[in-house]
Amino acid sequence: MRIRLTNTLSREKETFVPINEQRVTMYTCGPTVYAPAHIGNARPAVVSDVLVRLLQHVYGRAAVVYATNITDIDDKIISAAVEGGRSISEVSATFANLYRRNLAALGVAAPNHVPHATAHIDDMIDMMKVLEARGHAYPTPSGLLFHVPSDPDYGKLSGRDRDEMIAGARVDVAADKRDPADFSLWKAAKPGEPADAVWDSPWGPGRPGWHIECSAMAKAVLGETIDIHLGGIDLVFPHHENEIAQSECANGAPFANYWLHNGFLSMDAEKMSKSLGNVRTIDELLKHHRGETLRLALLSAHYRQPLDWTDGLIAQSKATLDRLYNALRRMRDADSPGEEIAPPAAFLEAICDDLNTPQALAELSALATEANKAKPADWPRLKAELVSAGALLGLLQADPDDWARGDKDDAARIDALVAERIAARKGKDFARADAIRADLAAEGVEIMDGPDGSTWRRV
Repeated sequence: MRIRLTNTLSREKETFVPINEQRVTMYTCGPTVYAPAHIGNARPAVVSDVLVRLLQHVYGRAAVVYATNITDIDDKIISAAVEGGRSISEVSATFANLYRRNLAALGVAAPNHVPHATAHIDDMIDMMKVLEARGHAYPTPSGLLFHVPSDPDYGKLSGRDRDEMIAGARVDVAADKRDPADFSLWKAAKPGEPADAVWDSPWGPGRPGWHIECSAMAKAVLGETIDIHLGGIDLVFPHHENEIAQSECANGAPFANYWLHNGFLSMDAEKMSKSLGNVRTIDELLKHHRGETLRLALLSAHYRQPLDWTDGLIAQSKATLDRLYNALRRMRDADSPGEEIAPPAAFLEAICDDLNTPQALAELSALATEANKAKPADWPRLKAELVSAGALLGLLQADPDDWARGDKDDAARIDALVAERIAARKGKDFARADAIRADLAAEGVEIMDGPDGSTWRRV
């Protein structure tokens, strides 16, 4: 089985060949934890989870080693801590834990490694020492800077020309740069900064720059050269370009062989931003929708393409899952086939073709159509194929009857109606009680009265 991936580095779709089939390594840039993560932050995590599931299917679960980091020291975290009168560690821990819970609700499995930047300061300093000794870095009053002209390969990932690179580096302004494109490896402490934002180093008190963090953490948990590095398209430059420069100049070896980047997520055709007030956090969405619905919405477009996040997209994703789960409910009494059943070949071909999730979902839908028309004798195979194919996408793992209770808002509405019916019966308002039962029956909800009270289910 061949996996083909679009490599940003080569700008081509390539057959994936790992360095070692017994240890396939992958790294995804994680969040900076200063506030609740928005739904756009979940897209690279969900895409990475699907790719990890596919790699595990091909090479074995034990062979895949996956890491994603937590940036727990950053200007935004410092600002949030100062403004809230809290410690930096308290702010970062609060939002890192929320992020983990959010991703778990989206069906994202925990990585093998989740390195935190503050736990790898020594690794970063060691890498910076090597860069300075090899002439790739120089000290200044503002800290230690990477000298971009010292790396002749700089720019190979983004393909930007020098003027574009200088413009892209303007956010990292330092009057003492030798070259306008140079960027910070170590930032000198500023007057008045909290003590827990400062570490000692050969270049004076301060903290690491953002780019060096991922270079050092990836090396610490995965090694000098990794198979796959994934992240959002917005990270190609300068973050990933700088990661490559630091790692390869320090290690004298390729940093990552395959670079994958997911497209932007917009909100109702507008860029999601706090200034526009259209940011939707994962936590907020999970209060109203099941995580699996949100996950399918994130997978509905090809990962490399833009995705417009709308209420209609969520509704369509729920409808798709309702149909798939209804097919499983119809086959609920099917016996186990007695052997492990692989996903259908057409489904595997789609997912192996650069994670073509829209085509894979189409194959899943076709399988549900076949199941709905099939005779009971074919149910064991079809049920197993649906479940195994769904598992590669992180879908269809819930109990079909539990799924039929509906999304959180829908279930809460029905629960409220059932409670109203119970109250109506106690008050001898049987007309209202019967009307509620009839209304719910019309939308496919059956109320079951018993000695312990009333429950409901979709039929």
